[in-house]
Amino acid sequence: MKLLTRRTPRAEDAPGRATLFRLVSLLLQYPDAGLLAARPGLGRAAAALPASPARDALERFLRWFADAEPMPLARAYVETFDLRRRSSLYLTYYLHGDTRRRGMALLTLKQRYRVAGLTPPDGELPDFLPVVCEFAALAGPAAGEAPLRQHRKGLELIRTALHDSGSPYALVLDALCAELPGLSAAEQAAVADLALAGPPAEEVGLAPFGPAVNEMEARP
Repeated sequence: MKLLTRRTPRAEDAPGRATLFRLVSLLLQYPDAGLLAARPGLGRAAAALPASPARDALERFLRWFADAEPMPLARAYVETFDLRRRSSLYLTYYLHGDTRRRGMALLTLKQRYRVAGLTPPDGELPDFLPVVCEFAALAGPAAGEAPLRQHRKGLELIRTALHDSGSPYALVLDALCAELPGLSAAEQAAVADLALAGPPAEEVGLAPFGPAVNEMEARP
């Protein structure tokens, strides 16, 4: 369940805000046996967070998550994030769509992780939202949260799509977005336009989202 690894520890890492981003990272991953076994600990970690709308949203989600049966939970995850383009967890898709710029954005993210002393994950794209949230937890508010702020409109689109579909996972996005800067009126309008028109489309061999991005652009 750990997506990024640090070559050298940082003594200044603070647990409070980092814990919230780490929880969001875990809860947006596929609910495999390891994650299901960790459910009691995740609930305790959320309850220990400082009082905030983000904590309230995570606790509400975890009440559902704790009681969900494994097979329906796995099916709901796949249907929500793998089969619906509007709620894909691959952030550069919303900003760049199927264009050459997306490949460059993926490479830039990988480099950002390396500069922070982190090893990018094998077998997963660097713009996968759980990876980006783990980066925020490990690298701190300034550099670590920069990719989340850069993709704030994409996050809002995912959050809206999850609310529209009635998914409990909308609560996890509520928690995440509550910790990030709000959207201006112009940005809200841009989100609405993106929801209607979709991201830029330029077929260059990139899949709309997910690990099918070609090896040259997804790996070093």
